[in-house]
Amino acid sequence: MTLRRKLLLVALSTLALPWAGWLYVRQMEHLLRNSQEQALLAIAFALDRGLVAVGADLPNTGQNWYVQHATQSIVIDGSERDWGPMTRWAQHPWPGVEVQLADDPAWLYMRINVDDATHTRLDARDAAAVEADHVVLQLVRGTRQRSYLLASANSGAILAHPLDPRVHGFPDQISAQWLDTGKTYQIELRIPRAQAPDELGIGVFDADAPTRFDGGKPDVRALLNLSPALSNDLTQLAPSGVRVRLLSADGWVIGEGGSMLEAPRPRRDRFPWLQRVLSDLLVVPSLDQRQHLPRDIPRLSEPDVQQALDGQATANWRGGDTPGSVVLTVAVPLDVRGQNRGALVLEQSSQALPLLTNRALLGLMLASVAVLLIAGAVLFAFATWLSVRIGRLRDAAEQAQHHEGLELAQLPLVEDRDELGDLARSLSRLLESIGTYTEYLRKLASNLSHELNTPLAIVRSSLENLEHAELPHAALPYLARARDGTARIGTIVRAMSEASRMERAMASADGEDMDLAQVVRGCAEAYRPLAGTRELRCTIPAHPVPLYGAPELIAQALDKLFDNALSFTAADGWIGISLDSADDGAARVVVSNRGPHLPESMQGQLFDSLVSVRGAGARAGAPHLGLGLYVVRLVAELHQGKVSARNDEDGVTFEMELRGMRRPGDE
Repeated sequence: MTLRRKLLLVALSTLALPWAGWLYVRQMEHLLRNSQEQALLAIAFALDRGLVAVGADLPNTGQNWYVQHATQSIVIDGSERDWGPMTRWAQHPWPGVEVQLADDPAWLYMRINVDDATHTRLDARDAAAVEADHVVLQLVRGTRQRSYLLASANSGAILAHPLDPRVHGFPDQISAQWLDTGKTYQIELRIPRAQAPDELGIGVFDADAPTRFDGGKPDVRALLNLSPALSNDLTQLAPSGVRVRLLSADGWVIGEGGSMLEAPRPRRDRFPWLQRVLSDLLVVPSLDQRQHLPRDIPRLSEPDVQQALDGQATANWRGGDTPGSVVLTVAVPLDVRGQNRGALVLEQSSQALPLLTNRALLGLMLASVAVLLIAGAVLFAFATWLSVRIGRLRDAAEQAQHHEGLELAQLPLVEDRDELGDLARSLSRLLESIGTYTEYLRKLASNLSHELNTPLAIVRSSLENLEHAELPHAALPYLARARDGTARIGTIVRAMSEASRMERAMASADGEDMDLAQVVRGCAEAYRPLAGTRELRCTIPAHPVPLYGAPELIAQALDKLFDNALSFTAADGWIGISLDSADDGAARVVVSNRGPHLPESMQGQLFDSLVSVRGAGARAGAPHLGLGLYVVRLVAELHQGKVSARNDEDGVTFEMELRGMRRPGDE
């Protein structure tokens, strides 16, 4: 990762400031919400006490039958298609029994559906009907009551059979419709509103399972519906902008009043999309994802409402109908003299709270983005300036390394008074030391060859004199070994002298226009006898490859590369020599061989002076001082090129790129 990217990442630490600001804004929002919740809860408890004070007709604590208002005409035909959306709010006194009640100005309608796949059916007027499948309907008003038996052997119209003597105010007969579907049977009936009861009991008897449905005992419950009187009381007591619903103990809506104020249209902001993003990311996740409690439904069963019915006040925030608005819903238990008779649910719409939060967050974000951009720009400029300075120092160090430490006085930043200046001065001193040592190594071979010639000549002449002296037979092997060692030392001295001569020759070499293909081809033909049993693969173009350079030096460099390849190639291996021209005008001489790979740790030092990687993989023979590949590098650099080595799949490849020597007069 570059220095500029690192500093930009450091600049991101300034995001801690907007994060802290965001936490502050969120805390402010929570405080505002809590205050609004407490205010609305106080209104709810005040309404609770107000309803008790005015003597409102509040529901009892038990379960009730809820009567919905019929939204369309209901025909008594035994089917449920007339009940429409009211079917969703069917009541289930027992598993497998579904009861629905509805009314209009003239009638009270009832639909009873019973899951019973066994068929034990008799007509209601049959004396044994009470032992067959049947439904008992019990009408109660005050202290008076009357029961009816509903049973039928087949689907069709039926009359409810009274089980009690005639009672004033109750119908003598009730017309109904029985529909048997095989797995269920359904009863649909209606009672005139004038004769409708205050309480209703429903009992279901299954002849094949007498204990099912509580043995047919009627479940008597009071009839509830949306009370206009209670709704009027709630409207009078509810404050402006608040909608109130009064629930029975089992969650049925028996009164509703007031209305939420329509959320005002917000003024047009400069960045509406940004406010939507802020609202979606920061405000909306903290809300209940459901919309506020729907209107015109007869029963509420949300978890927070259920908690209020269980005696615990709750407050919940939900999203509003319009974008950017929220609805606060509070539910409190309806406490009447220590008894929980239901719940009060209050809803209040608010756009000021999210608007304040959004504006605060928007301002905070814009300020944070501006600060972050300024800090990022300053750090980017500083990082660029720092990178340029470091790059100059790096380029100068690489140039000094390329010239083997000879150009040391040109390091930049040595006059600067910061840490990079200290680094530049330290590098300058280091390069001076390296340059001195490198120069010593460059002259070491020449100095050693010069200094060793005289003692070597003395040893050689002494050995020759010993050959003419009378020596014991046992001393002759030692004399031969000394003569061989002298020869090897002489070979080493000649190799060191050759390297020195090559450097001097390259310093004074004159270039000429030549055909590089002819030079390489001639060298390759000369190498064939030396290759022995090894296969020599030559790929040299037939057309001329013009180059301005020193052919003798190129031939010597090629000799070094071939000798190196020969040393590491087995007798049954192969050596390849190829020449090609690149599009950029450079000529590439490639020498490859099948043999052991180069050590990865030494590939960057192969072409340095006095470096050798010969080991068990090289053939025995003349000593090697690590000067051959160094000479190849000098020849390539003289011709404005370079030399490289790489490991291939089954061997090693050396590539020498030549661009030609500089012509006299060229800068």
